[in-house]
Amino acid sequence: MSLKKPKAKYNTVMLIDDSEIDNFINQKMVEGLNFAERIYVHTSSKSAIEFLANFERAHLPEDLIPEIIFLDINMPIMDGFQFAEEFQKSCPKIYDRIRIVFLTSSLNPVDQKRAMQVRGVYSFLNKPLSKDHLDKL
Repeated sequence: MSLKKPKAKYNTVMLIDDSEIDNFINQKMVEGLNFAERIYVHTSSKSAIEFLANFERAHLPEDLIPEIIFLDINMPIMDGFQFAEEFQKSCPKIYDRIRIVFLTSSLNPVDQKRAMQVRGVYSFLNKPLSKDHLDKL
């Protein structure tokens, strides 16, 4: 007799962080707490934008589109704020259906204030992702 795994809280989430270690820890937390059925992981904002733009063009099934993006602020080439701005421009059809959660090591109140002014931002959390964080989402 096999036990059926209970349905996760969300179908799909995405992690965007230039730190592979942080992505690994956050992915294990999401998996361990059965928070999402599917997890996309990107170490670059640019690759995440390209990935999301494919959803915009390809008309893929709804449950494949991330419902939440956990986004780091401080990344090279394109930081979290630049990602959010580019994502709005590049993917207008899906942007408003996705909650952005800034997940960062930044303790700067200016970053938090700026993050909460970005359209579509749902929350601002400090790393690492925790059970308490996930329970509150």
